[in-house]
Amino acid sequence: MRWTPGGRSEDLEDQRSSGGRRLGGGIGLGIGGLILLGVLSLVFKRDLVTPFLNVGGSDSSLPDTSADPARDSAEEPMVQFVSFVLDDAQKTWETIFANQGKPYQRARLVLFRDGVDSACGFAEAAVGPFYCPGDQKVYIDLGFYEELKRRFGASGDFAQAYVLTHEIGHHVQNLLGVDSQVRQAQEQNPSTRNSLSVKLELQADCYAGVWAHSTDERGLLESGDVEEALRAASAIGDDNIQKMSRGHVVPESFTHGSSEQRVTWFRRGLQSGDPSNCNTFAN
Repeated sequence: MRWTPGGRSEDLEDQRSSGGRRLGGGIGLGIGGLILLGVLSLVFKRDLVTPFLNVGGSDSSLPDTSADPARDSAEEPMVQFVSFVLDDAQKTWETIFANQGKPYQRARLVLFRDGVDSACGFAEAAVGPFYCPGDQKVYIDLGFYEELKRRFGASGDFAQAYVLTHEIGHHVQNLLGVDSQVRQAQEQNPSTRNSLSVKLELQADCYAGVWAHSTDERGLLESGDVEEALRAASAIGDDNIQKMSRGHVVPESFTHGSSEQRVTWFRRGLQSGDPSNCNTFAN
């Protein structure tokens, strides 16, 4: 992807050196991290589920291993890249919203290491990138990108951009009221929880494709970029995750969509560049 290094977004919050401490109990797991929790529990040979079931308000804290100036320095090119993508994606959505006569409120991106507190609760890095509607922030531990490359074979800057713009897609859903409508419907009819979650995630994939379409129009795409994003979308499909973690697939338990579905909806946004073509709830 063609981009200009050298700056940090005004919407970036760098908390990598603040320490991954638990300040309160319990969390609703981030949307972007749910699909990774099961397989990463196996990969790291540790229970990554129990900490998120602790709703008793414990004040226990994780070891403060976050302060790492050398690692911060090594990650600086990535910090500048995600800053560029963040600003570029939000400018794209500002234009789309303005054309529809709607205001766009910018999300913020929080970089953390090991663990972080958000308005949605405490999260360890193992849950992966996530968006919290409560504070309108996207949370990413940059180590996830290396994990995406090593464990899932999805490398390249546009794969990384896809992950971030998917989470910005959740912010767009929040601004449009889609997220709250889905949560309400899930509460009213719990049997639809998984199917509605899949539709929500696939729409965010499509929104990521809408942004990718805009980069193509502006000549920012390079050879292989689209393929990188498609590999990433396929790699984190529920069926692929389940094959890795369980050895078999249970479609009724999907929360994010199959590899084929994720690729299909990203392509739809990419080809059309029109958010109105991202109505996963009508299909």
